Amino acid sequence: MRRVMKRVMIGSAILAVLAWASWRFVGPPRAIERAEPASDSTAVGLKAVRLYFASTSGDSLVSESRDLMEAQTLHERITALVAELDRGPSRGGVAALPPGTSVLHVYLDDRGSMTLDLSRAFQRGFRGGTSAEYLAVSSLVRTIGANAPEVKRVLLICGGAPLPTLGGHLALDRPIDVAEMP
Repeated sequence: MRRVMKRVMIGSAILAVLAWASWRFVGPPRAIERAEPASDSTAVGLKAVRLYFASTSGDSLVSESRDLMEAQTLHERITALVAELDRGPSRGGVAALPPGTSVLHVYLDDRGSMTLDLSRAFQRGFRGGTSAEYLAVSSLVRTIGANAPEVKRVLLICGGAPLPTLGGHLALDRPIDVAEMP
């Protein structure tokens, strides 16, 4: 009888160890997961934006609507807008920004004042006079104002340094009021 009890105890211990090992290394039983159908991402996450380019006559701005992938942060939104301005219009109009202009940093304070740090290409690539300078700055500020309503003023800097002017005709040493940009 003692031998039978000993065998039962050893057998129970072995079964307990196997059950524990199975639970530990294989995991608890799981419910069967059903695969969800893949969502159609072609239309999801697109947002219509308004971009402003120089007119072909060079005396005003023309607007163009585009669908862009929706961005999560202000930095991503502004970066995408500037990239589209750099890419140029797909219909009528002319790119007003110097080629290669891109966003380095974006900072928005709690009063709606945004500091926009652009690549050196913005300053180095600028060619033109008073009208070209006005159109480049206006294109940028109007596009931001139309697509980022939280931005009330824009201060442009270039490569981390203050930008007193782009071409010598328009003062950029203080923020530009978005509402005053025609």
